[in-house]
Amino acid sequence: MYKWLLFFLGSGLFYLWLKGKKQAKGVIRNPFSAKPSDPKTLSEPEAMVPCQYCKVHLPKSDSLIFEDRSYCSREHLYALDDQGWLGNAAWRISPNQDNRPEKMTPDLLVVHHISLPPGEFRNRDCSSYIVDFFQNQLDSKTDPYFEEIAEQKVSSHFLITRAGQLIQFVSTQRKAWHAGPSSFLGREKCNDFSIGIELEGDGETFFEEAQYQALAKLVSELTKSYPKLQLAGHSDIAPERKTDPGKSFDWKKFQKATGLPIEKLPFGLHSR
Repeated sequence: MYKWLLFFLGSGLFYLWLKGKKQAKGVIRNPFSAKPSDPKTLSEPEAMVPCQYCKVHLPKSDSLIFEDRSYCSREHLYALDDQGWLGNAAWRISPNQDNRPEKMTPDLLVVHHISLPPGEFRNRDCSSYIVDFFQNQLDSKTDPYFEEIAEQKVSSHFLITRAGQLIQFVSTQRKAWHAGPSSFLGREKCNDFSIGIELEGDGETFFEEAQYQALAKLVSELTKSYPKLQLAGHSDIAPERKTDPGKSFDWKKFQKATGLPIEKLPFGLHSR
């Protein structure tokens, strides 16, 4: 009897021990005690960027991006800002520039042509050489002609490539070195009061339709800021030295595309 009592007592203690062990293991496996899942990552506020033209800040996703600049509207993208830079032009700043005379506002637009190496644009894209030339970075070893012009320091406000790409080198508020010794209707030193536009070409080959379109849009925008602008070719202001834009430039086509009154073209519409 005594032996059976000890047996049942031992069995009970063993049962309680075993039950407690299982409960302890259960606590470890309790899903409520597991590490809680990470809270959802809160979305970070979107970056705000200023419009290059009007300086109003807006979410980057709502802006129009051109190169590394932001604009709040197409109107501002295609406009000339208060610093003299055009939004839809690629900006490649030239060191060849200086201040205009005090209180001087440009009232002349000069059309040029340029080709580096001469005529090679017919075979391949060469516009990068013009950019290098205006930035004093032209490698004279690339072409024999480049050795002849390596020491020249020149620039223009704008370049329009054969594909119609628009590149700006100098603010319209500053003087680019494009005209050289020149005279417009009795006024010397045309760089002081003019804006220079280079068309990629050689004066013998017809200019591309894309160039006329880009030129017309550019002139339309420039005349908003400078309503007194008159237009001339480089050969008109330096006839003894220059022939550009040359006989291949169609002044009638240009005048029709821009809708400029004939009085804005004092040298007429004939090819020259």
